[in-house]
Amino acid sequence: MWLNSLIADVLATVVIFVFSRLYRNSSFYDAYWSVIPPLLLIYWWSQSGVHAVRCWLVAMVVVVWAVRLTANWVYAFPGLHHEDWRYPMLRASAGRWGFLVDLMAIHLIPTLLVFAGMVPAYVTVTRPGGDVGWLTAIACAVGLAAVALELVADTQMHRFTRDRRPGEVMDRGLWSWSRHPNYFGEFSFWVSLALFGIAVSPAEAWWLSLGAVGMLGMFLGSSIPMMEQRSLQRRPEYQDVIRRVSRFVPRPPRTSA
Repeated sequence: MWLNSLIADVLATVVIFVFSRLYRNSSFYDAYWSVIPPLLLIYWWSQSGVHAVRCWLVAMVVVVWAVRLTANWVYAFPGLHHEDWRYPMLRASAGRWGFLVDLMAIHLIPTLLVFAGMVPAYVTVTRPGGDVGWLTAIACAVGLAAVALELVADTQMHRFTRDRRPGEVMDRGLWSWSRHPNYFGEFSFWVSLALFGIAVSPAEAWWLSLGAVGMLGMFLGSSIPMMEQRSLQRRPEYQDVIRRVSRFVPRPPRTSA
């Protein structure tokens, strides 16, 4: 069942890629990121015949996450004329290989990372036996806390963007403890899914954690460096935020010199 789902997921991504090329806008893919996880989970659970409280808990976490992320995308998306600024940058940096970068880096690799992150949820809703234990309870708490953190961070950023003055940088609220609290919350969500799977099958913890590790690598190795480079180019004052505020894991800010 997981293999059929993966094949369907990849084929759907290729279809979206075709539309992205036809409309010259790779942001067609953005909404897919948040829609596919609950669809995968519902399909797996409906076919498994497993009826356990842990299934309801992981479903609740995934659905709440998907609703928040999709709502944030709808709120910030001005229309089909808009494309995430990172996508043209990635294509331009690849030169003649822009087509391949568009297919792989913008479409297929995120799809594979999301699928890998959902594998622990697959284990949670398809493996018989056992039910809610202490690790499942922790996984649920971490997942809901992660979504709440993302919601607060996005709300604070939307308000700042609406009211900010020229050259002003965001260093208040959650953003005074982490330069990227939304990414920390997103990573924490995928950690919660890994914990759900590990609670069901502790012996398989090493590979059930790979999706969360892959997400962390994408955030720290690609997404965050690109955003910070752009912020420094547009607002040199951001260098002071870098000196004072943690890059990823929230902590109290340093005192500015």
